[in-house]
Amino acid sequence: MTQSPIPVVMTFSGHDPSGGAGIQADIEALASMGCHATPIITSLTVQDTYNVISVTPVDATLLIQQARAVLEDIEIAAFKIGLLASTEVAEAIHSLLIDYPGIPVILDPVLAAGGGARIVDEELLSAIRTLLLPITTILTPNSIEARLLATEADNLDACAHKLMDDGCDFVLITGTHENSPAVENRLYGDRRLIETFTWERLPADYHGSGCTLASAIAGLLAQGKGAEIYSVIQEAQAYTWETLQHGYRIGMGQHQPNRLYWATFDDELSQ
Repeated sequence: MTQSPIPVVMTFSGHDPSGGAGIQADIEALASMGCHATPIITSLTVQDTYNVISVTPVDATLLIQQARAVLEDIEIAAFKIGLLASTEVAEAIHSLLIDYPGIPVILDPVLAAGGGARIVDEELLSAIRTLLLPITTILTPNSIEARLLATEADNLDACAHKLMDDGCDFVLITGTHENSPAVENRLYGDRRLIETFTWERLPADYHGSGCTLASAIAGLLAQGKGAEIYSVIQEAQAYTWETLQHGYRIGMGQHQPNRLYWATFDDELSQ
């Protein structure tokens, strides 16, 4: 196994042909954090900037082969998990990660598309709860996803506590889908609310913001900032908010985050 000169993050996610979410979002966000991404494709999707039309899972055996080839060659500093698409894929990822218990796992539970389409069934939800939450370092659900994962909870605080009871070390519930003047993201850990972060609510709807946030967290953890969870969460949110503020609309649906906004040259430099 070779140690890379820069941190390497293995990301499990789907391919989004619109480029707004999924593997492309992960790669761009991780590059922005100074990391190298090793992308493992979990599914192929048909989607546009409006919504997800269909999801086809990758064969679980092929996924394991993809990941094992990399894991036996390169030292991985963090794992990021996004769209799973099938129970078999969730089981495959679990079987891989239990062999690497010292590496942080960031799970973005993609349960519904930005346009509202539900993309998981109850069997897959159960697999996420029983197989992946117990090995998750930081879970990053939006408020809708938190309620789907903790159906018996009657408020978001109770959702977070249930998800920590299920095994997550930290839970960051994002508030973009809540009806509030500002976006409130809540970080939980050690069986308590650690901090509520407040961000200006931007006017557009965005495709890929959850992928961006989770990947930024994974990248910062890979950089060795695991002892500074609060700072990691704060910095990842600030980066994500900037990608949204600099976002753009290239289709007829949602806006895309500009994850490479920092690479835009000033007019004076580009002349």
